[in-house]
Amino acid sequence: MFYSIRHSTRFRYSAPITESVMEVRVQPRSEGPQRLLSFELTVSPRARLQAYRDFTGNVVHHFNLPGHHQELAITSTAMVEVEDGISFPQHLPTSAWDELDRLVEQGDYWEMLLPSQYCRPTPALRQLAQEVDARRRDDPLGLLRELTGRLYDLFEYEPQSTRVDSPIDEALAQRKGVCQDFAHIMIALVRELGIPCRYVSGYLYHRTEDADRSAAGATHAWVEALLPEHGWIGFDPTNDLLAGDRHIRVAIGRDYADVPPTRGVFKGQAASELSVSVTVTPADAPAQEIIVPALTTWIPLGVREALGDEQQQQQQQ
Repeated sequence: MFYSIRHSTRFRYSAPITESVMEVRVQPRSEGPQRLLSFELTVSPRARLQAYRDFTGNVVHHFNLPGHHQELAITSTAMVEVEDGISFPQHLPTSAWDELDRLVEQGDYWEMLLPSQYCRPTPALRQLAQEVDARRRDDPLGLLRELTGRLYDLFEYEPQSTRVDSPIDEALAQRKGVCQDFAHIMIALVRELGIPCRYVSGYLYHRTEDADRSAAGATHAWVEALLPEHGWIGFDPTNDLLAGDRHIRVAIGRDYADVPPTRGVFKGQAASELSVSVTVTPADAPAQEIIVPALTTWIPLGVREALGDEQQQQQQQ
C-alpha cells in the first residue's frame, strides 16, 4: 500500500512572543516492510531546519525562530509504502519463553525492559495484572494477543479523558483513555513479564469497513514487543489489532516522552493554543522511485535554559 500523509500543527499565541525553539518528530521511518519515498517539512514563519537521528534512530528536525511572531505553523507531507501485513501464528511453542530469555541475554534491550517516565509499575497496575492474569504462561505471542484483547475490552476509548502528561494511574482509575494511555499500560504490563516492549508513534489509515476506535485526523500510538524468530511485532490495544499495513511508523522509544511529534519552548508572556490535523489517504505508486537522502547521526546542543514557557504538545489519540 502507498499512503500520502499530511500532518499540520499550528500554535497560536495570545500575544507576540520573541523566540521559539522547537524539535519535531514527524518523518516516517524507513525500515522493514515500510519505505519512506518522499518527505517535506515546512515552517511558517520561515526557519532554518536542521536534523539528526536520536538514540533509537528517529529523525528529529529542529529549528529556532528568533523574531517576534504570534503564530507558528508546522506542516509535513510524506509518501510512504507499506508492504502487506505478514501473517503470524496464533501461538508460539511453549519453549519460546526460554528462547526469548536467551535472545534478551544476547542483545542490548535493557532500555525497553526497565520502567520509564510513563510506564512504571504501580499498585493499580499490579491489580490490573492480577485481573488479566498477566504472568508467564502458555507462550509469549498468545499471551500478548490475549492482553491486547483484554485491554480493548476493559478500557473505554474516550478522547480528552486524559492529558498528554497523564500517568497511567489516571486511565487505570477511570478505565478509559486514548491510544497513548492504552500503549503505556500495555508496555508497563509486558515489561514486568521480562518481554522487551517499546512505544510506537505514528499514523493509522482508517477505512469505513474497519471498526477502529482511535480517532481519524490525529496521530496514533501502539506498542512493539520482541519475540524470538519474529523480532519486533506491533500490537494495537486501542483497536485490538496486530499492527499491519494500515499502521505507519514514525518514531519509537521507551514511551511517549521519547517521541512527541512536537516539543519546544518559547520566550514571552502569552498563552498558547494548539491545533492539529492529520490526513492519511491511499496513493498511487510513484512513476519513479524517489530516494530520501541518508541522514548523518549527531547529537545537538541542549535547548538554552533562558527560554521560558513550554510549547503545548499534542496528545496521541
